[in-house]
Amino acid sequence: MHVLDISWFTDSMGAGRPVAVETRHLIQDTLSTLPEGSTPTPVAAVSQYACQRRTTIENNNKIFTDAFEVLAESSEFNENEGSCLAFRRAASVLKSLSWEVRCMGAIQDLPCLGERTKAVMEEFLQYGRSLEVEKVLSNERYQTLKLFTSVFGVGPKTAEKWYHRGLRSFNDILADPSIQLNRMQHYGFLHYGDISRAVSKAEARALGNIIDEAVHAITPDAILALTGGFRRGKEFGHDVDFIVTALETGTEESLLLNVIDRLKDQGILLYCDYQASTFDMSKLPNHKFEAMDQFAKGFLILRLEGSQVDGGLNCAEGDSRGWRAVRVDLVSPPMDRYAFALLGWTGSRQFERDLRRYARFERRMLLDNHALFDKTKKEFLAATTEKDIFAHLGLEYIEPWQRNA
Repeated sequence: MHVLDISWFTDSMGAGRPVAVETRHLIQDTLSTLPEGSTPTPVAAVSQYACQRRTTIENNNKIFTDAFEVLAESSEFNENEGSCLAFRRAASVLKSLSWEVRCMGAIQDLPCLGERTKAVMEEFLQYGRSLEVEKVLSNERYQTLKLFTSVFGVGPKTAEKWYHRGLRSFNDILADPSIQLNRMQHYGFLHYGDISRAVSKAEARALGNIIDEAVHAITPDAILALTGGFRRGKEFGHDVDFIVTALETGTEESLLLNVIDRLKDQGILLYCDYQASTFDMSKLPNHKFEAMDQFAKGFLILRLEGSQVDGGLNCAEGDSRGWRAVRVDLVSPPMDRYAFALLGWTGSRQFERDLRRYARFERRMLLDNHALFDKTKKEFLAATTEKDIFAHLGLEYIEPWQRNA
């Protein structure tokens, strides 16, 4: 239930239908009547959907959200998808709050907080720690799977297989002659020291300059866009994601291949896994969401020189090489799919998950990185910008820096 200002009614009359509830429609006057020192709980302003919440990089409840991330990761390793999602939804809600939770009463009516998540929070509030979280962190299997999956190219299933064979360290893996690493895993171990370390915003900007020069040397009117966490305002990330496309539909894939060749000619391409486009509009809409879209893409490792980075490299102490390896992803959608790809690749993962959930359950639409399909009208909805997609969904536009759900 929402208590709304008269502006919602007048907006609805103007539109000829009940419009989506926006933050400006919510009555906030009751907050000013709270006793001094008490915690405001604007429950009506907190939606169950991350795509209706504004979440910046400022996290006032990190002690809880860090704990939930550990429990979510443990659930993922145990293939308990429901539990994993519950912890991530709970963390997402707490990240959106503009205030710090200091008592259980303050969260009583917040969405997405189940009994298990509340029990963990109560432990932290009472004792400053959680036995459940400590138990996970001290678990050998969890520690080993977390270590193995930190390697580029190693997923949970491979990590689990290595663990069951009695392997516990990188040395164990590399010394075992029966283990045949694939090409991605080989380069993941080769450059592990670099690509397991955070990438700074200055390094991402430097890589953007390098790729931008390569792109526009090939196609002057091409478009290059930084996506992922850096577009959301983060200072550090684990890799750098870019969308590259051409104004002329059908030429985007050759542009990507030419960019990769140019990086190779410059001697800075340390690794490339190119995946050709399988995009086919006639096979849409997809009724089941797939984690990886069908556009042409390249998963790269690039050599970045310290001289190209303002303020220098984010290198390990004592590293005097003057360069580092950085993970870079390039994705190349057709121009008419650009807005959908930009929205999907910007993230965050929970924001995108809830955006799709909202589309399906609240608007009877199907959304992914390729298209937006209206099931009621049985038609695809065109969009040239992210704002067009939000408008189709009847949602208030959320800026990229407010999508850190």
